[in-house]
Amino acid sequence: MKKTLILYTGGTIGMDYLEGGLAPVKGLLQKQLDTLDIMKDVAIDLIEYDTLIDSSDINITHWQKIIQDISDNYDNYTGFIIIHGTDTMAYTASVLSFALRGLDKPVILTGSQLPLVHKRSDGWNNMIDALYAAGREDLHEVAIAFNNKLLRGCRAQKVSTYRFFGFDSVDAAPLAEFGIHINWFTKYWQKSQRFSFAPVIPQDNIKILDLSLRPGFTTDFIAETLYSTNAYAVILQTYGSGNIPMGNDMLVNAIKSAISRDIIIVNITQVNEGSVSNDYAAGQLYKLGIVNGRDMTAEAALAKLLILKSLGVTNDKIKKAMDKSLVGELNE
Repeated sequence: MKKTLILYTGGTIGMDYLEGGLAPVKGLLQKQLDTLDIMKDVAIDLIEYDTLIDSSDINITHWQKIIQDISDNYDNYTGFIIIHGTDTMAYTASVLSFALRGLDKPVILTGSQLPLVHKRSDGWNNMIDALYAAGREDLHEVAIAFNNKLLRGCRAQKVSTYRFFGFDSVDAAPLAEFGIHINWFTKYWQKSQRFSFAPVIPQDNIKILDLSLRPGFTTDFIAETLYSTNAYAVILQTYGSGNIPMGNDMLVNAIKSAISRDIIIVNITQVNEGSVSNDYAAGQLYKLGIVNGRDMTAEAALAKLLILKSLGVTNDKIKKAMDKSLVGELNE
C-alpha cells in the first residue's frame, strides 16, 4: 500500500470563519480529511504543525522545519503533501525544489482559495489531485497541485487572489491536467538526479535583495541601495527583455560598484511571460557583469541563490550555476 505524509503548515484550506475573520483552527483539517473515502490504496498520515500560520508569515525557519520533516520521514512514505497558504506557496515550492537534492519521490504543495468548510471550496479537488500526484512513484520533483493542474514548483507563480485559477507557469507546460481523465505529461518530468537524497537546510543569515525597477525615484533608490548594501546577491527585476535605463549614470555606476564588491546581481524580467535576452542595447547587462536570469521566476531565483549559498558554493560557481537548469527552473 502506498503511504502519503501530509505536513500541514497552515493556510486558508484549514481555516474557519471566526468572529475576527478567517483563521486556522487546530484539528479541523484532520476532521475534514477523515471524510475523504476515495483513496482505498493509500494510507495517509498527517503532521499538523504546532503553530499554523498565514503563509505571509513564512520565513526560513519554517522552510528548515519542512525540509527536516521530509528528511526524517523520507524512507517511510511514497510521497509527501505540503498544505500551505497560497500567498507564498510559490516561494516555498521553489525553495524545496532546490533544497531537496537527489529527490526521487513526489513532493506536492497545495491549498485553496476557499476553506474546506465553505460549501464551494476548491480545496477538495486540490487535495484529491495532490493525493493522486503524491502517489506517482515516477514523479521525482516538487510540484503544486491547484485548479486541476500540476505545475512544476520552481516555475509556478500566484496569478490571482479571487479566482480558483490561483497559480500558473506561463513559461513551462504543466506536468499534469486533472479532467475527466488525468493526463500525466511525463515527457516534461525531471529525470532522477544522479545522486542519493541529500537535502540542504537553508541558512538564515544569507542576505539577498529583490529590487524591482520603476521609473522615477525608485531607480535612484535602487542605485543608493546598491552602493551601500552588504548583501551577497541582488535580484534585479528589469523592464521587458531585461532592460535598464542605461542613460542613468548613477544606476549604471552603482551596478558596477556592487559587482566590483563581488555582489552577484541576477537580471530577471518583470514581465510574466518571456525571458531576459541580449537583443536590446539597454539589455546587454552581461557586459557589466550581471548574470542573465533568462526565464527564471523571481521566486526561483531567490531560492536558487539561497540554497547554492547555503551549500557553501563560491560566488564564481554560483554565477555559472545560475545560467544552468538544475531542477527545470529555466529553459536551456
